[in-house]
Amino acid sequence: MARRRGPARTVDPTELGTYQQAVRRVLTHDLITATRPRPGVLDQVLRWADQMAEDMRALFGYTLIATTAHVRLVRELDELDPTQRQVFSRRGRPFDRRRLAYLCLLLAAFQRSQIEISLGDLVRQFTPAANAVEGLGYDPTDSAHKAALVDATHWLLDRGALHLSDGSLDAWARGYDQADALFDIDHEICEILFRPARPVQHVGSVTGLLSDAPGGQNRDRAAQRARRLLVEHPAVYYADLEPEVAAALRGRGVAEEVARVTGLRVERRAEGVLLADPAGNFTDRPFPGRGGAVTRAAGLLLAQIATLFEESWAALDHLDAPSRAREHADLVRLVDAGLPRHGVVGELAWTGSGAHDPAAERPPGEGPRMPLVERGRLEGMVADLFAEFGAASFTNTWQQDPHGLLDAALALLADLRLVRPVPGGVLVAPAALRYRNIQGALPERQDTGLLPLGPLSEPDRAPGTDAPETDAAPDPAPYETEGSR
Repeated sequence: MARRRGPARTVDPTELGTYQQAVRRVLTHDLITATRPRPGVLDQVLRWADQMAEDMRALFGYTLIATTAHVRLVRELDELDPTQRQVFSRRGRPFDRRRLAYLCLLLAAFQRSQIEISLGDLVRQFTPAANAVEGLGYDPTDSAHKAALVDATHWLLDRGALHLSDGSLDAWARGYDQADALFDIDHEICEILFRPARPVQHVGSVTGLLSDAPGGQNRDRAAQRARRLLVEHPAVYYADLEPEVAAALRGRGVAEEVARVTGLRVERRAEGVLLADPAGNFTDRPFPGRGGAVTRAAGLLLAQIATLFEESWAALDHLDAPSRAREHADLVRLVDAGLPRHGVVGELAWTGSGAHDPAAERPPGEGPRMPLVERGRLEGMVADLFAEFGAASFTNTWQQDPHGLLDAALALLADLRLVRPVPGGVLVAPAALRYRNIQGALPERQDTGLLPLGPLSEPDRAPGTDAPETDAAPDPAPYETEGSR
């Protein structure tokens, strides 16, 4: 029998589904251990470690670190991605800059420690390092500083970099007298958690941490970049890509290779390509879901926007969307403005070719045109939702602040790349219309103050979803997003 070529070449067809599930686990979890995300997952993934490492390297340029104790996927980043902050969060709240800085300083402190450290000693090592950073600092009497340190420590505990062997972190956080804790440090996990692409102290620009942009006729690099975009974003639009990457994505083979190793389904539209997940699990931001008022308001807004399009499409203004490449270049300049210049060794400095992106120089008229929904219309939509469902349905946090709820919902939709904020309103991306049949259903059981979401009718449900319950529907994920009408 001829040997199979391409991704998953050593996987028996009868076990392909099991392999694909393992791949999805690795792509959606920053670290897998004996207990994270739950017992048994590590053994399922380690079974396929060799084949997976080969596929991750060939398809995406990623490096898979697999030991008997943990599995970690080291990715190549093509752009600064604000949604990555979901990795650094606690109880659903993304870390701010202080928490991220404290996390890095804690990891640095562990390098000077043995396998065990008390919380008191850790704070004594950490404090001068934080106070040496201008604009950061650590004041043990400041509750905000203390809460940030507790969140960063819990993040490390959740991933097994620290193990609590005695005492209580929470008791210390509440300020109890003489409260302390004793931690065991897992230096191996600490090492694989912090693996920058290059030494950060000698990076002349944040682009030095990004993968080099494809250039010339390097088709293999362009194809790798296209595959990475497919697994990192809900939908990939041709208009946002460099010509080489767009050409790779338009051709047959690149998206299909990713679909084979992940078990996802390729959907092509005139505007771009996406990978749909019928199970709704291949995502770090389930949407619309049964989450909170913000998530549900965002889904109901999309339904109202779709109704507006059906009734008034010809009358809507259509504008050129801002170039993603230009937005990225502006973000790079903003980050680079805050980089310290002292202590950088010029001979070792690394800027990266991503600092110059030809896509950022496209003429303004070449960007994709998207329909504009003005701020006034959006405020009217939220008012209609409050009138239909009652203000109390949007929880105590938002029932007196409909415009604040609108801002939060639009921020979520922007994170999911379903809208593009512009002065005076938002531009609506084609993928947003996948959710055109969402409706709110008031719960028939105990009133929890949440609005379950469900499709309007059976034929219009998103592919792969089950029939809705009487009070809620399955949670479609961002990766189920479909193209325009």
